[in-house]
Amino acid sequence: MNQPVEKGTLYVISAPSGAGKTSLVGEMIQADPRLGVSVSHTTRLMRQGEQDGINYHFVTRDQFEAMILRGEFLEHADVFGNYYGTSRVWVEQTLARGRDVILEIDWQGAAQVRRLLPDCVGIFIVPPSAAVLRARLTDRGTDAPEVVERRLDEAAEECRHALEFDYLVVNDDFGEALSQLLSIVTSQRLRIDRQEIRHQGLLSELMAGDHGHHG
Repeated sequence: MNQPVEKGTLYVISAPSGAGKTSLVGEMIQADPRLGVSVSHTTRLMRQGEQDGINYHFVTRDQFEAMILRGEFLEHADVFGNYYGTSRVWVEQTLARGRDVILEIDWQGAAQVRRLLPDCVGIFIVPPSAAVLRARLTDRGTDAPEVVERRLDEAAEECRHALEFDYLVVNDDFGEALSQLLSIVTSQRLRIDRQEIRHQGLLSELMAGDHGHHG
């Protein structure tokens, strides 16, 4: 009898800009070989140092719009005139092979994904305070004050949707936040529906009441 392949879990991770989400997700991938990150499709031009298929899948506007019409995206958005989207096919195939997938997207994308794949696990990451968020966005030193203000407005809008997610992680101490994120992944893998597939033999042996007496 073939052991059924255990499906992977889709983690949808959102956060306001400055919460440290990208660094945390990068460390999660390093720490757990079964976790993979979805690579988005985009119509924006490739920047210096980027690689097709690593940073993004770079496609033309026509290609992207054809993919929308064929229903190939779990979610997509037009951001300042460029399309960004998550390939439904890739995510579903990866999950079917038993790998877990992380999607880093905003609350609107997360809502689109939730409608199509309601068993995804939503995680929202926040900074420890509004002051820390402002400091992190200001300390980058690369943005003009009005850009920082716009990012703070966007962060507030993002945070208004925190309660739509399953888990909340406060990124005060980076190591602790990382450990909490990995704990969420572990707890999902220990759910009874998954453990039942994984340990069929053990469970049926224990249920049969064979107390290990072998002659």
